[in-house]
Amino acid sequence: MTKKEIPFDEAMLQLENIVRQLEQGDVPLENAIELYQKGMELSKLCSEKLQSAEKQLVSFMGESPEEAGNANE
Repeated sequence: MTKKEIPFDEAMLQLENIVRQLEQGDVPLENAIELYQKGMELSKLCSEKLQSAEKQLVSFMGESPEEAGNANE
């Protein structure tokens, strides 16, 4: 399974686990760097999936992204 194929929920769970490990502060430096890098990748993946979902919802509603953004104001 490639990174893009990871479901959003699974990516979020992995990201939450990484954050917990890093917050504990007892992770060796080398492992902390690896965890941080993986966390950044997962964060980017989740962000991309959310943006894609938002575009799909906007297209279903028949609005431009600008109109949908103004509805929240």
